[in-house]
Amino acid sequence: MVKQRVMFESGNELAAYAAKQINYHVMGYYPITPSTQIAEQLDVYKAEGGHDTTLMPAEGEHSAAGICYGAAAGGGRVFNATSANGLLYALEQLPVQSGTRFPMVLNVACRTVSGPLDIKGDHSDIMYTLNTGWIILFANDPQAVYDFNICALKIAERAMLPAIVAFDGFFTSHQKRKCEVIEDDAEVKRFLGDYKPEFTALDVENPVTIGSYMNEPDLINNKYRLHLAMEKSRGIIDEVFAEYAAFTGRSYSQTAGYMTEDAEVVLFLLGSSYHTAKTAVDKLRGEGAKVGVFTANILRPFPADMLYTHCKNAKTIIIGDRQDSYGAGGGNMTLEIKAMLQEKACTARVLSRIYGLGGLDFYVEDAISLLREGFGGDAPDFDYIGKYPGNPESELITYFNPVTQEEATPKLTETSFDEEANKLIVKGVRVNESTRMPMRIAPGHGACPGCGIPVNVNLLLKGIEGNVVLLFQTGCGMVVTTGYPKTAFRVPYIHNLFQNGAATLSGLVEVYSRLVSRGEMPDRDITFVMVSGDGGMDIGMGSALGTAIRNNGLIIFEYDNGGYMNTGYQLSYSTPKGAKSSTSHVGKHQAGKDFFHKDMPMIMAGTHLPYLATVAESNPSDFLRKAVKAKYYAQNRGTVYMRALSACPLNWGDKPERERQVIEAGVDCCYFPLFEIENGITTITYNPEEKNKKIPVTDWLKMMGRTKHLADERYSELVKNIQDETDRRWTRLKALHDSPVL
Repeated sequence: MVKQRVMFESGNELAAYAAKQINYHVMGYYPITPSTQIAEQLDVYKAEGGHDTTLMPAEGEHSAAGICYGAAAGGGRVFNATSANGLLYALEQLPVQSGTRFPMVLNVACRTVSGPLDIKGDHSDIMYTLNTGWIILFANDPQAVYDFNICALKIAERAMLPAIVAFDGFFTSHQKRKCEVIEDDAEVKRFLGDYKPEFTALDVENPVTIGSYMNEPDLINNKYRLHLAMEKSRGIIDEVFAEYAAFTGRSYSQTAGYMTEDAEVVLFLLGSSYHTAKTAVDKLRGEGAKVGVFTANILRPFPADMLYTHCKNAKTIIIGDRQDSYGAGGGNMTLEIKAMLQEKACTARVLSRIYGLGGLDFYVEDAISLLREGFGGDAPDFDYIGKYPGNPESELITYFNPVTQEEATPKLTETSFDEEANKLIVKGVRVNESTRMPMRIAPGHGACPGCGIPVNVNLLLKGIEGNVVLLFQTGCGMVVTTGYPKTAFRVPYIHNLFQNGAATLSGLVEVYSRLVSRGEMPDRDITFVMVSGDGGMDIGMGSALGTAIRNNGLIIFEYDNGGYMNTGYQLSYSTPKGAKSSTSHVGKHQAGKDFFHKDMPMIMAGTHLPYLATVAESNPSDFLRKAVKAKYYAQNRGTVYMRALSACPLNWGDKPERERQVIEAGVDCCYFPLFEIENGITTITYNPEEKNKKIPVTDWLKMMGRTKHLADERYSELVKNIQDETDRRWTRLKALHDSPVL
């Protein structure tokens, strides 16, 4: 057997370690809890020189899947990891890859699919993949995560099918265990062997067309061939597991069972719950009860015959599903096992139980209770475990008095439109007077000390008189204000996912317009505001651009905190070049993020929307004046985009009480210049050069822990590169300011 050593690591960390040893060519990824640690740990290994896999941060999971497909079509070994709605966002790409027969490995740290939003683990995501044509392995402990990641690649390449390694999010993914790993990376490569695909998109001497258009009967033949490949993979899985057992001494089969041979009541559970139930079986066996538990290590191809061997002697079979196929009388495992039992003409009683949704803990006592139910004659065929009855008599609780239109219209400013200059003139902006505007977000939210999100959102709303309807995309701002059953909002609020916030709000805007125009509701003088941040304008950029091109009447407000902060600070396209994050580490082989931050205002300007502005809490009068303009343009001309430099002391690595100075320095070094584009004309609204306040960009970078390493002489060329690009963008902005037409 190969030489091994012991590691004390989590499932995510072991998936990353296996990927490091394999040394894939490419990983396309997008961070989503609870799978994000895999990319983070791989980046640590890369900074240390442990592998040379190209880690490609996509702007969303759909593109991450596209990156992986392209790399696989080129003949590379390819890796990815995702969870929950990220998996669903990428789902369209999965049949593309299996239908063209390109292998790769995708890790899925299983998590609840929203809505409502919940980041804890269940199996509602992985079940969507059952019909995608991918081989699916399900690891029930961290050791299996490591082993299956190595086996999955070999299986995938022999079967010429992509493979998923799934495991329980926050249970298997995050719980550390003592595990054995292969000591020498070269031995892993020797076990896998070379991968030499018959066809690739890079063979210019023998060009092939991949993914051609097909009609019947060609398509049905293609799917039949996919079916045959999946059936053939049954034997391949057994072969690879046997080879791996000889290689490492760890043996796996497609299913596993415990005390099932003579059991009268058997319980099926998938994932980490299997181990919990084994303890329950021991306790009940000690009382003389003939019980057992079984599980599947493979979901596709479905190991029906092997599963039957574990339950063929039972009188009652209880199937626990960590998801529900709503309206079908059970989750997907219930349905598939019932179909298997019907084919075997088995007459055992089957009980279906939905459990553990949203990460609800499953204890030994729960497993004991389930097994005991199997001996009773009056147990319902289908039920949820852990549910509680609602109270139809309960009244809706109003935590705060709603902000009335009268309260929200203190008439702090005067506005008039200058037709000749094609600009809105705003008079009377006084910061001290803005305290008369009621707070739309009430105190008591859960934001970190020094967080810029409530500061910036409240500053924006102080400049918007009248009624406001808010949409928050997923992110820190949403999570810290809406923990069920309470809310911090005193105005109507809606949430949707990162990738679709602008489109959702544009639909709300348009239905409001239709209802008013048809006389079905009065005109309430509503300003619609979408709040985005934490990378929401990466994955949600397409939706935002589409909304701006349609010119729907709303404000898109981005708090730019320079990273995917709600998932633990991974790099986003707005992260500064050179900044350290959990997916852009600093080490001998890497110096933080290796590309420049995205100039989102100029990207949005390309849609020719009527008003665009950048703002900062260090310049509150400028901020409020632009907020007043934003309301006018959103209600009268169309889409508005505003971007605020927003502090995140936790991940920027500075002190909460100094955030105003850090923001000011970001403005004064011209990394984040303050300007507006009004009806196509660019105006710089604060010029630090004219006030003799312009500073080198390094003076700003050294104020934050994420970039203080750039003060080291070793990074002088990188710092010069950052300064040159900052100056280039500032010079270009000044040219736009000086032009009467640009």
